[in-house]
Amino acid sequence: MNTKNADLSKELKKYFGFSTFKGQQEEIIQKLLDGNDIFVLMPTGGGKSLCYQLPALISEGTAIVVSPLIALMKNQVDAVNGLSSDEGIAHVLNSSLNKTQTKQVFDDIKSGKTKLLYVAPESLIKEEYLDFLKEVKISFVAIDEAHCISEWGHDFRPEYRNLKLIIDKIADVPVIALTATATPKVQDDIQKTLGMQNAIVFKESFNRPNLFYEVRPKVNIDKEIVKFVNKNKGKSGIVYCLSRRKVEEFAQLLQVNGINALPYHAGLDQKTRVANQDKFLMEECDIIVATIAFGMGIDKPDVRFVIHYDIPKSLESYYQETGRAGRDGGEGHCLAFYDPKDIEKLEKFLAQKPVSEREIGLQLLNEVVGYAETSMSRRQYILYYFGEQFDPVKGDGAQMCDNSVNPPTLKDATKELKLVLKLVKDLEEKFKTKDLISVIVGKENPVTKSYKLESTKHFGIGKTESENFWKSIIRQATVQNFLQKDIETYGVLKITEKGQKVIDGKNKNPFLIAEDKEYDLEQSKADSDKVQVQQGGSLDQNLFNQLKELRKTVAKKHGIPPYTVFMDPSLEDMTVQYPITVEEIGKVYGVGEGKAKKYGTEFAEFIKKYVEENDIERTQDMVLKGVANKSSHKVFIIQSTDKKIDLEDIAKAKNLSMDELLKEMERIVYQGTKLNIDYYIDENFDEDIVEEFMDFMKESESDSMKVLLAEFGDDLSDEEVRMLRIKFISDVAN
Repeated sequence: MNTKNADLSKELKKYFGFSTFKGQQEEIIQKLLDGNDIFVLMPTGGGKSLCYQLPALISEGTAIVVSPLIALMKNQVDAVNGLSSDEGIAHVLNSSLNKTQTKQVFDDIKSGKTKLLYVAPESLIKEEYLDFLKEVKISFVAIDEAHCISEWGHDFRPEYRNLKLIIDKIADVPVIALTATATPKVQDDIQKTLGMQNAIVFKESFNRPNLFYEVRPKVNIDKEIVKFVNKNKGKSGIVYCLSRRKVEEFAQLLQVNGINALPYHAGLDQKTRVANQDKFLMEECDIIVATIAFGMGIDKPDVRFVIHYDIPKSLESYYQETGRAGRDGGEGHCLAFYDPKDIEKLEKFLAQKPVSEREIGLQLLNEVVGYAETSMSRRQYILYYFGEQFDPVKGDGAQMCDNSVNPPTLKDATKELKLVLKLVKDLEEKFKTKDLISVIVGKENPVTKSYKLESTKHFGIGKTESENFWKSIIRQATVQNFLQKDIETYGVLKITEKGQKVIDGKNKNPFLIAEDKEYDLEQSKADSDKVQVQQGGSLDQNLFNQLKELRKTVAKKHGIPPYTVFMDPSLEDMTVQYPITVEEIGKVYGVGEGKAKKYGTEFAEFIKKYVEENDIERTQDMVLKGVANKSSHKVFIIQSTDKKIDLEDIAKAKNLSMDELLKEMERIVYQGTKLNIDYYIDENFDEDIVEEFMDFMKESESDSMKVLLAEFGDDLSDEEVRMLRIKFISDVAN
């Protein structure tokens, strides 16, 4: 490459205007210029691009940069061309170019003008491109986002698998592979696939000490996010959703609530995508709501928060996406919302995939669940995943997560740790976490049956504790290096040297753990909402008590139980919003237009008087304004129940699960619309049970699922209780 003696600092200053290199950049560049294969693991914001841009600019010939995204290439090409007065230093070669443009690129390469050629792996396969590249001087090949090579990486692209063959066809030159996320398993996979086992590996710490990690239960999520964004007014942020539909809907909801937000996903036409991305970069918009299509290579240093509306499919994705916050070293808040039901949906989706893909997908999902439910340091958990040890007490950024700020109570689980380690050893280190837990709690599954583990002395040795407890033991034992996951057979647990010492009785330190969080979001939305409001601390207790009294009076007048007038969470919301018109009452949580008209006048007048007497300044920004729901199934459900169609058939017709249908129906009746499902109840329920349920509801102080299941849980399933509750609310309150 004829640049072994180049003055790199001088070249850095000349092209990029920096006086010093960051971290290991200089060494990486020097080793590449010396002709070595290089593997770089560097977190987002660490300056990966410079590791191939600078050597390309000072080397003879053209460097080929393989990159997965057209948008990312365009950004980089613009940035490199901005470094020089000459056009054509960097080019993109892909299918979007016409013949004239392609010829221009070829001419610039031949003349020696072009130093960096960005290509997608699909383009490299093209015969005409291959033939051309064989004939010109290539300085080296850079493979950006190299995790795309690995099936274990979060963004696997099958076309990346053939890169080694293609590169060999073009030229015998050094290869530099770069990624911002790679677990030990992915690293191993990349090196094998690219034939880079002898590459010099540079790995920088994945710790981003300025990022604060937090996970919240997915309850009233729209309201929670609007509240969070309003608290951080004027700051840049990204909200990630898994589906395009949700991106569109949520961006609209934020706009309706006065927040300057725009959507971004691959389904938008390119013009809109580029325009929205540019507005975000130019600070004409505060929030981008996006799928994972957004962000690869997007360098906006002052993103102050990254919110995950849906939990991602892998920890790598999560790390990559949260890594877009606080790249300037300033504040970065990473907030994820978690609901186990989302995981179930992802598992169902995986069930349709081929076996190998499914297995990998489930392993990656398990790691995400572990992160969401863990009560240990989230930073320690993430860094362990990337093969890095972290001290959760003294490490840089140790206090920067919700678990560290509110530490859980620890218990000594040394005895349980020993039990797990001995089990792993006795079963010859052949099994994954899931199967080991099945053995411990005495639960049969296909693996335990095929190995006849039910007949061993170990089967059921820990059945007095929950699966979640043992999961927590194994998870924390792995992170603390008593156990490790085998790289070759990902997920199979092996004992480490440290673990062996525990078995031999040589490790005297106690093994302290905190039990992982149980995310039981089965309780009705109303109950959850109640908790949320109380936690928020903005509840006007005095007004709440008075509204409860008013509700009693109104209920008595109509001869119905108080909770059927307005639910407790609705009253609580009134104490936050202070609605003073019937229209505003209709926007309160759990209240629809019908209910507002029926009962709202007295409440609006009462609150108006209260606001005036107590000189209260109403914070109307607390009201979450809804978007007219065009995709709502409300009309269809009402019409279908009027026609006495089976609930299962209604659900099927709209591709809903029974849980989703019941949620829609609950929403309809709680907002004051009648829904006649007597035909279904008469057909499917015992008359005496129905009567008993209705009588209980009339006398009950509450309609919470907890109360109802305690009373009827032996005779009725959750779904059946919900159906009868829908019937009661519809009959009595609407």
